[in-house]
Amino acid sequence: MIDNYLLEELVTFAKYKTLAKTAAELNVTQPTVTRGMQKLEDELGVQLFDRQPNRISLTKTGELAAEKANALLQANQQFITEIKNYAQSQQVLKVASVAPGPSILLERLHEQSALDYQVAADLLPEAQAAESLLDHQYTFVITNQEIQTDLIESRYIGQEHLFANLDQFMYLANQQQVTFKELAGLSFVVLSDIGPWRQVIQDNIPDAKFLYQNEYDALTELTKYTNFPFFTTNITEPDGTYDTTDSVSLPITDDSATITFYAAYLKDQRRTVAPLIKELGEIWPE
Repeated sequence: MIDNYLLEELVTFAKYKTLAKTAAELNVTQPTVTRGMQKLEDELGVQLFDRQPNRISLTKTGELAAEKANALLQANQQFITEIKNYAQSQQVLKVASVAPGPSILLERLHEQSALDYQVAADLLPEAQAAESLLDHQYTFVITNQEIQTDLIESRYIGQEHLFANLDQFMYLANQQQVTFKELAGLSFVVLSDIGPWRQVIQDNIPDAKFLYQNEYDALTELTKYTNFPFFTTNITEPDGTYDTTDSVSLPITDDSATITFYAAYLKDQRRTVAPLIKELGEIWPE
């Protein structure tokens, strides 16, 4: 079996082209690199390097070997990462969400649940949901797309409905509900990282301006001291993040103002995640 350090020397030499730069990158001496190159050739039984006076380069076989060595090293690192993630996932359930609402519910549930789990601080990009399960980065993820494959299955959790919070003196605030079209041209303060909701509001409210805020604190201050409209949902409205003292919360009736969420997980983890998914479904607001 060829040692990883020999493969690393080959890959590094293919990248930097000289013994000096290879040695410097690996923090070893040039003679060490030279001996490693010779050992690798001896173990493979092929010529990898073209040695000329004051010059050394890869042969065509050497170039192919460097390419394959790089793939092996990456696969080895992936193996280590997956095993570590899997081992950790067996001890504590790790949960991620593509939107802030489900994360808020999970954090709220944590205060009363006897189950041991961790909720990712950052939202998970929708496109990474399946991959994050397959490499055991998370035990299950809350996603707005139902995932059904040979290895992954999804279970319905609940729906999140969008509300527009308008200044109480606005004409629209006298209504019982509102549509996206009626919100055209308004300027909203919005949290930057809201997952799929960001595309929903940008696609559906004509000529609107969105004043994105990176921090909850900044958004809270704006909702407290200005009359800019802002959004809440059936999940986030009771959260206390926003100051709704001088505003009226109106449900948005468009179909696209509702997102359905699913818990996606590996099929062989079904029994492990079932209790937490059940608890989450029981506290999900109507």
